[in-house]
Amino acid sequence: VQLQASGGGLVQAGGSLRPSCAASGSSFSVYNLAWFRQAPGKEPEFVAVIRSGGSTYFSEAVKDRFTISRDNAKNTVDLQMSSLKPEDTAVYSCTAGRFYGGRSYYDYTYWGHGTQVTVSS
Repeated sequence: VQLQASGGGLVQAGGSLRPSCAASGSSFSVYNLAWFRQAPGKEPEFVAVIRSGGSTYFSEAVKDRFTISRDNAKNTVDLQMSSLKPEDTAVYSCTAGRFYGGRSYYDYTYWGHGTQVTVSS
C-alpha cells in the first residue's frame, strides 16, 4: 500500500482544513487508517483512526474538533479539522495497518509522506 497525503496549508486560528490521503494497492477496505502528526522537535503524535469496520477514535487534543472519514471505493481517508489552534501546527501523515488500529505508532505498517498544516494566531 502506498499512501500520499495532500490538502494541508496555512490557516488562521479558528479556521478549518481537510487533508486527504489517497492510497494505491489492493484490499484498502481491510486496513485501519490513521493520521499522526509531528511538530518540529517533537515525537510523532497520534491524531485519529478509522478502523476497517468504521469505528473511530481520536486523541484528547483533537476530540470534538476533528473528524475522520474513509471512502473505500475511492481509496481515500480524510481528516476534517475545525476550530484549529496554533498548537495543531505540524506535518500530518496518514498510515495504514491490518491489526490493532490503536494509538501506537507501531500499530501501523504503511506510511505516506505528510502534508504541512500551519495555524497562525
